[in-house]
Amino acid sequence: MALLQEWRDIAYSQETDKKQLQKFWTDYFLIEKGIYEKLLSNPDEVVKGTVKELAEKYEIPVLTMAGFLDGIDDSLKVKNPIETMDENTEVTLAFDKELLYKNMVDAKADWLYNLPMWDDIFDEAKKKELYRTAKKANTIIKGPKIGRNDPCPCGSGKKYKYCCGRNA
Repeated sequence: MALLQEWRDIAYSQETDKKQLQKFWTDYFLIEKGIYEKLLSNPDEVVKGTVKELAEKYEIPVLTMAGFLDGIDDSLKVKNPIETMDENTEVTLAFDKELLYKNMVDAKADWLYNLPMWDDIFDEAKKKELYRTAKKANTIIKGPKIGRNDPCPCGSGKKYKYCCGRNA
């Protein structure tokens, strides 16, 4: 079984007790925060190696590294083969800084996008801009409501209620 599938089976298990699962995620988020602190302290260094080597580098289990790789994958410059990886798969953690910040905001991971290391990467104005961009990406904007007596937007010249609004 691929590492990622094994990780997902544990992390998203329906059979596991809710308290155990909550503890699992609390522990994982602490580990994740520690790895990001190291990565963001030197954001231009390209970290690469096998899954096992990176797990050893950050002193975490291989399965936890698989979970971390799943989380960071959308922010990488070049995607890793996370679906099929095993512990000997070569991976890289070369991330796009802006994309990583926006993805952290999108995931509502305030413990990550508020890390002090971001202050050395982006100034306050840039962080606010990235935050706003990430929040806007999920905002649904409705168009103006068409009144019954307004002209029909199809261009027929009829009132909306006698044209396209009949079956609405």
